[in-house]
Amino acid sequence: MKNLLIHKGDKTIWGVFFILSLASLVLIYSASSYIAVKQQGGNNLHFLFKQIVIILIGYAFMQGMSRIKYSHFQWGSKLLLFIIIPLLLLTAILGTNINNASRWLTIPFIGISFQSSDLAKIVLLAFLARNLSKLPGKYSQQGSPFYYIAGGIFVPAIFVTILILPSNLSTALLVFTSAFYMMWLGQVKTRYLVALVGSGLFIVLILFLVTKSNPNLLPRVDTWVSRIENFQGGDRDANYQVTQAKIAIASNPLFGSLPGKSSQRAFLPSAHSDFIYAIIIEEYGTIVGFMFIILYLILLYRGMQIARKSETRFGAILAMGLMFSMILQAMINMGVAVNLLPVTGQPLPLLSLGGTSFIFTSITLGMIQSISTGLKKEKEELETIE
Repeated sequence: MKNLLIHKGDKTIWGVFFILSLASLVLIYSASSYIAVKQQGGNNLHFLFKQIVIILIGYAFMQGMSRIKYSHFQWGSKLLLFIIIPLLLLTAILGTNINNASRWLTIPFIGISFQSSDLAKIVLLAFLARNLSKLPGKYSQQGSPFYYIAGGIFVPAIFVTILILPSNLSTALLVFTSAFYMMWLGQVKTRYLVALVGSGLFIVLILFLVTKSNPNLLPRVDTWVSRIENFQGGDRDANYQVTQAKIAIASNPLFGSLPGKSSQRAFLPSAHSDFIYAIIIEEYGTIVGFMFIILYLILLYRGMQIARKSETRFGAILAMGLMFSMILQAMINMGVAVNLLPVTGQPLPLLSLGGTSFIFTSITLGMIQSISTGLKKEKEELETIE
């Protein structure tokens, strides 16, 4: 039992995980109390209890992943990639459809739903790290490594992105951006990256033209266009969520209205999930809101340190790719809340009531902790040899 309470890996990452998880309980209780009373028959603790269960499950997954030897993620990603592609197709065909988007897949018998794109992101990044770690050897061999880069790196990234795109544009862009960053980090030559971007733009153009002639193919295109237009325009009715978030932030931006005193939680539809950052600023002020940004940047810094110290290219690329993806998602969420970006629907990692999104974030951090644990083992082995 004692062994289960030992936290392997980077202590700072564990510390930030606990701080954000505990903060989420306070924030979600306050932000969701109004909607909980309205939807759950007066039970204002409903979402709080739900978040406690999610945190415990996420903690268990993070602990479990941190104890796996990170080299196992190489062959594991190859196996899971062949599983995740049919899973994404299954989600598109049989997934729960909400607002013309089939993002959720329900596990039979237990009735738990999850977004297959969250799992696909982790698997794809691990698979790319595996192939990118072998790239220097391909450059040193005779002949062009283009076919290896195209088949083992570009095609999986494009294919997974396209499968996610119809139901979730923001996640597709997040996945592709993270994959592109890993390719740059993995020293894919600039001319190949330019070719990838060109190919991506060409595919998007073709999809757009096909959708215009057949709107039923991608019914969410109109939603994407309207969100961009509303972001650029000033129509308050069309941009209701952002307007309410602005009111929350502007009510008392410096010191906040004090914990539990939010007024906009009654008007902001996603106060406990996508727009929880607006509630943070409304109740605690800009200074506390900035402190949360610092916590995410600390995670990024620790990820960079783990990558820098890694003895393997796979560990370094995987640690940076996973952490970059998580922090980019956080910055996108906060950018939407303060009206710097169009509405995306991305939850704030470890703070929003995101359901399985919290669990997949915990898995991500657990994988990074596994790499950190591996570094310590490698150091101990070298000291023993010396």
